[in-house]
Amino acid sequence: GFLVFNACGGGTGSGLGCLILERLSVDYGKKSKLSFTIWPCPQVSTAVVEPYNTVLCVHSLLEHTDVTCQMDNEALYDICRRNLDIERPTYTNLNRLIAQCISSLTASLRFDGALNVDVTEFQTNLVPYPRIHFMLTSYAPVISAEKAYHEQLSVAEITNSVFEPASMMVKCDPRHGKYMACCMMYRGDVVPKDVNAAVATIKTKRTIQFVDWSPTGFKCGINYQPPTVVPGGDLAKVMRAVCMISNSTAVAEVFSRIDHKFDLMYAKRAFVHWYVGEGMEEGEFSEAREDLAALEKDYEEVGIETAEGEGEEEGYGDEF
Repeated sequence: GFLVFNACGGGTGSGLGCLILERLSVDYGKKSKLSFTIWPCPQVSTAVVEPYNTVLCVHSLLEHTDVTCQMDNEALYDICRRNLDIERPTYTNLNRLIAQCISSLTASLRFDGALNVDVTEFQTNLVPYPRIHFMLTSYAPVISAEKAYHEQLSVAEITNSVFEPASMMVKCDPRHGKYMACCMMYRGDVVPKDVNAAVATIKTKRTIQFVDWSPTGFKCGINYQPPTVVPGGDLAKVMRAVCMISNSTAVAEVFSRIDHKFDLMYAKRAFVHWYVGEGMEEGEFSEAREDLAALEKDYEEVGIETAEGEGEEEGYGDEF
């Protein structure tokens, strides 16, 4: 399959990134495509037209990726400040953090372990319906080298840590939604017994809710290769780490933030002429916006039908 890295706020990441994805769909239709996409931050903006680029980008990601792992710089800055005591994080700091996640996800392809997870398995285990494939990513432990000298974290502690809202690599509170599935990739000194115990504890927590049509919800991978770090970098070398990719209905709040900004600008048709001048049509904007609205509705329905229970199930086949 393919791993694609892009940011959807800028022109290149959203425009060229999506063009490449479309070409991959045409040329390699059956291969799975995972994208790691940096979203615009809620507070910090790098371009005025971010909302346009993002909405147009999501329109393409919906169709041409199988799994999209979301991140945003603001959430990553906060993690660096809080956990690594870096006052002014640079892109290098952020990239090293993201790299740890990606390394954990692909470790099973590169090394052996007790429960190995293939890239296509992410898709199988995390995506209940084709459109619902936007994931939250989190990683633990993120600790600085100074702290690591006197604390080694247990499997239970790092497992709890990845479910914390503060660990999410996109500004989104998973407590506002329900989990559909979680993929936990452990690496290092971890045995299945500890993982099972940690997961059992998580399931008893009130704050972590699963939709009721997904009773198990956990896919765990264990890899014996301990995490490696950049020499002289800010992350500590630890014995064990976990990366979680989870599919939660809370992601809808990320979309609604972007929608809101898009609507404010598009109501006045501000900056649209730049896009039209490059050969786009105005209809593409409203089409992409409607697609995103439909996606939010999809997420809402996936979360709601849990409340209504059994009577709803029969007619579900025709939605997706």
